[in-house]
Amino acid sequence: MTDEQWGRLQTPIDLAFFLRDSAAGRAVAYFPGAAGAVASDVPPDGWQQLCEANPVLHELAPDVEALLVNRVRGRRDYFRAPIDVCYELVGLVRAGWRGFSGGPDVWTEIERFFARLKERWNA
Repeated sequence: MTDEQWGRLQTPIDLAFFLRDSAAGRAVAYFPGAAGAVASDVPPDGWQQLCEANPVLHELAPDVEALLVNRVRGRRDYFRAPIDVCYELVGLVRAGWRGFSGGPDVWTEIERFFARLKERWNA
């Protein structure tokens, strides 16, 4: 995903997952935070352009698979992930968040979470 494609998704933070919501009939972004998962609309044209550049996104099973994105601190990690894995991240963030910026412990746990995903899918 290029920075331009990311910009077209109008995502306010660099940690999110995107799924095709069958009830809504469109892609929806979710952001893990202190209050849990916060949903946001995804501009249809931005999502369509991303899918055209990455045809595997057309294969995401609606409501059960997501594009999980970590662009925090210069990372560029992208995973096709089951929704339960995405909500595992939401739970980790919600349970560990401290103060306004989350605190160092939660960011360490987020890094470990993505390291485990890389090991799991690259093994």
